[in-house]
Amino acid sequence: MGKIKKRLLVIEDDQKILSVLKDYLTYFGYDVVTASDGLQGLEEIKKDYDLVITDISMPYVSGIGIISVFKQNHPDTPIIAITGYGYHPEKLPHGKKADHVIHKPFKMQELRETIENLI
Repeated sequence: MGKIKKRLLVIEDDQKILSVLKDYLTYFGYDVVTASDGLQGLEEIKKDYDLVITDISMPYVSGIGIISVFKQNHPDTPIIAITGYGYHPEKLPHGKKADHVIHKPFKMQELRETIENLI
């Protein structure tokens, strides 16, 4: 009996970054579901994930909105926020915080280690 794959949701509006993240994480054995903007990400809210990765700056619904809604519905699901801007989770109310923030550009190894530490 094989080990059960961890299910990740990756929300990123840059299609190149989304594709690279999906390929990389799939290579390391994760079951990766993608969404190309915040609205698509919110459509996934009813499903269970082992971890969510979201960009902060996106059209329609920002990563902050994603984090807030996911934490309301799945408070124990870890969330990694990815940002190219100054995102300071300590300034946000408790339920709107990501569990970890990674600043762009980042090394894929850093992302993988963060995922492994959170799940």
